[in-house]
Amino acid sequence: MTVQEHPYPRVEMLIDTFGDWLKHRRELKEMREMDSANFGRIASELRMSSADLEALVRRGPHAADELPKMLKALGIDQEALVRTEPLVLRDMERVCALCSQKHRCDRDLAAGTAAAHYEEYCANAPTIDGLGPLTHS
Repeated sequence: MTVQEHPYPRVEMLIDTFGDWLKHRRELKEMREMDSANFGRIASELRMSSADLEALVRRGPHAADELPKMLKALGIDQEALVRTEPLVLRDMERVCALCSQKHRCDRDLAAGTAAAHYEEYCANAPTIDGLGPLTHS
């Protein structure tokens, strides 16, 4: 796209961010309005606790954005993981989304030092270390 098509990229970014925030607020409202039996059934179908599902919804759709970056930094082929271990990947996404070490992870990913330090803080480290050779690039 040309500059003429997007004359105010910052404004567009702010509008998109605000739109994402509004969508997330609607999702939270829907979650609060759902009765506990239905919410529990959904959590059960997803094979997680109601508390984990609630925490995931609260964290929003970008809560596990670090995982693909971490996998790439470690030389792990995410597409191979999707093919060979889809349930493992889904669990890794859940663990990443609920992680309390986002700032450290983001900092290491940005600095290019994640591969050297992820085992110190990443809750997915044992799973990553146990992945088979088919997932490595």
